[in-house]
Amino acid sequence: MTSSLTYIDLEKNNFHGKMPENFGKGCKLQNFQINHNQVEGILPQSLGNCKDLKLLDVGNNHLNGTFPNWLRNLGQLQVLILRSNRFYGQVNRADITGSFTRLRVIDISHNNYCGYLPTNLFKNLHAIKERCEKKVEAEYMKDGSGYYVKGLSLTVKGFEIEFQFLLTSWMVIDFSNNQFLGEIPKTLGELHSLIVLNLSHNCLKGPIPSSLGDLSELESLDLSSNELHGRIPTELNNLGFLEVLNLSHNHLKGLIPQDKQFDTFTNNSYIGNLDLCGFPLSKGCDNDAETPTKLDRNDDDDEINWKFSILIGYGCGLVLGLSMGYIVFTTGKPWWFIRIFERARQRLAKR
Repeated sequence: MTSSLTYIDLEKNNFHGKMPENFGKGCKLQNFQINHNQVEGILPQSLGNCKDLKLLDVGNNHLNGTFPNWLRNLGQLQVLILRSNRFYGQVNRADITGSFTRLRVIDISHNNYCGYLPTNLFKNLHAIKERCEKKVEAEYMKDGSGYYVKGLSLTVKGFEIEFQFLLTSWMVIDFSNNQFLGEIPKTLGELHSLIVLNLSHNCLKGPIPSSLGDLSELESLDLSSNELHGRIPTELNNLGFLEVLNLSHNHLKGLIPQDKQFDTFTNNSYIGNLDLCGFPLSKGCDNDAETPTKLDRNDDDDEINWKFSILIGYGCGLVLGLSMGYIVFTTGKPWWFIRIFERARQRLAKR
């Protein structure tokens, strides 16, 4: 079948057992969807023979095994969904350099992946790195036979949504509900066309990298239920399209950035961070003076300079007054001062 078919959609049935291993070298599959079934076992490596595969969705099954690194040989792959299975192990492999360059959607959420986030994989996502041009008419992903990429279920902005058609501009990274640890890589900030980033419910530590402020197209950012600490970077104010922000249940602290998109987020975006303060939380910041805005810093500098000038003038006047008092006290009459005053008065009288 796979030597002639380009599109197989078996989703949302009651199929069980293991996937066949006989995807031959003449495989012409471009779209393969077997999600929402009860398929077990490992993902057959013979799928690597389907060199034209653009979409692979095996989500919501009972598959197991480590991350299928052999998928790096599929140079046309654009959508990879492994979510809600029993995959495990590390994803960060050095031998994936130069692969996954056309990947636009990767969803490996709700598995048992562990280790550090795959920095090398993120560096290879050139399709997401490129800045998408805004187009008047919507353009949807499709394969060479004219079948649209459809029926995909993704978690977007906190809700699981089924897409009837998927836009070519829709870029998603969902690594949530795993056991990833370490810090969030700064290289994520290079994925300029990313729309959805979900790293929630892991064991990530360290600060939120300020480079995420470069994700100018981002609409949904979920970093909740981790062990992140430090302040919320003010660079996130640059995310003009951000509609959903979830930073809850971390160890973040300090003043929440103000203005722009941050004025639209509610308490739910920040609950579980006991050391955060400022709007929209009811907790005020006792250390606001330690984190002033740029305008506040300028005002403070002006006030300091003004007070310093007054202090200098006061000091000079005090020294001069004491000196004159000393002269008067010791000489009895300040004749030198009287002469200067008389000369000035005579000049004024002549005028």
